[in-house]
Amino acid sequence: MQSEYLSIGVDLGGTKTEISLIDNSGQVLHSLRRPTPVDDKGEAIEKEITNAVQELQNKAKTRIDCIGIGIAGQIDSTQGIVRFAPNLKWHNVPLQRNLEKALNIPIYLANDVRAATFGEWIYGAGKGCKDLVCIFLGTGIGGGIVSDGQLLQGASNTAGEIGHMTIDFNGPPCTCPNRGCLEAFAGGWAIAKRAQKAIFENPKQGKAILEMAGGSPENVAAKTVIQAANQSDPLARKIMEEVFQALIAGTVNLINAFNPSRIVFGGGLLDGIPEVIDILNIEARKRALEAATAPLQILSTKLQGKAGAIGAAAMAKRMLIKTTSS
Repeated sequence: MQSEYLSIGVDLGGTKTEISLIDNSGQVLHSLRRPTPVDDKGEAIEKEITNAVQELQNKAKTRIDCIGIGIAGQIDSTQGIVRFAPNLKWHNVPLQRNLEKALNIPIYLANDVRAATFGEWIYGAGKGCKDLVCIFLGTGIGGGIVSDGQLLQGASNTAGEIGHMTIDFNGPPCTCPNRGCLEAFAGGWAIAKRAQKAIFENPKQGKAILEMAGGSPENVAAKTVIQAANQSDPLARKIMEEVFQALIAGTVNLINAFNPSRIVFGGGLLDGIPEVIDILNIEARKRALEAATAPLQILSTKLQGKAGAIGAAAMAKRMLIKTTSS
């Protein structure tokens, strides 16, 4: 059974929310981007999503049969509750119930990165693939894993926390709060923190990065470091070399553990370091098990910034069809 109607996908972030009208082939027909009005009870966000959905309903020429929402945090998809979303300051928000009451449309909640992985698997760079790993490089590092044609959820819906695999027990502290996580080496916040520390310890060495940040260390971001590295600044290049080494180690671990036929990289940081795909294709193959790399492709995302909304809508559609069929 397949629904003929349109769906809506929502990528709910800490600073912006993308709400997209999506057809059955995964194409975005219309999209709205709104600032996320963060409040601890979620009422302002619920109102913003409700208004945006109603606006998209007016544009649609047919019925909207479901809405999928991807959220950064710990999601109880069965109960439709956001257990914890740090960027939104949410604890145990019954978002599904509240929005279904307001819109009278079935709602499905998912972790944002798992939703993006689903989108890449069904419609993007992972299409047609039964064994897939997606890694998204941004402020943090998130991921998703498809094994034998199933998106892994885990016993408590936290499977795919790739950013928190340990690279070095003696490495820098993470926010999780382990030490030496992949994210603590290669997440955007970690790159910025490493550069700020280096500038504080040796202002002369960090002069070029500091100038790009307008002379203010707190304005140094990961993209500043990447820009400086692309201009051959020695400090920035040293930091990014450590980032690449961590990504190689993490990728090798994933290849050996899950034997995927494709690994897809996405996220905002990838725009500044497109060469990382070629580096990983060479270096990971040197270190991973030879049998595991034989079928492997390492690619960049196809859906770009739309993967989260497209994937959330596709997950909602699949759940609706499953529920209706049963």
